[in-house]
Amino acid sequence: MDKTRIVIRVDMDIVAARQSGRSLASGLGFSNTDAILIATAISELARNIVHYAKEGEISLSTLNKSGACGIVVVARDKGPGISNLEQAMKMGFSTSGSLGIGLPGVRRLMDEFKIDSRPGHGTTVTVKKWKR
Repeated sequence: MDKTRIVIRVDMDIVAARQSGRSLASGLGFSNTDAILIATAISELARNIVHYAKEGEISLSTLNKSGACGIVVVARDKGPGISNLEQAMKMGFSTSGSLGIGLPGVRRLMDEFKIDSRPGHGTTVTVKKWKR
């Protein structure tokens, strides 16, 4: 399993993570549409790291399961965590004044979504997209 790790601290890191994800998806034969969806999800996750945690990382790796190919994206930070996860997962909710499409949007764009967040201990979001 190939793994790429991108440290996320500033806006340019968001761009680097997005480009790495799109390139990996294209290299695995994902459709252009799915490669864009993966890149968009990565952008949202990385943007959350910069905005809320100030520093973290995005890890990208390939998946092979029962002949199916996919990508797993893990966004990890040691920021403040999310105090109300249920509320944060509601479409339209935002603590930053944005449109609030971040986490719910990522969940919609990807095939699998898992989040672990505890106040004071950071957040880890793991998402997967399978090639169709």
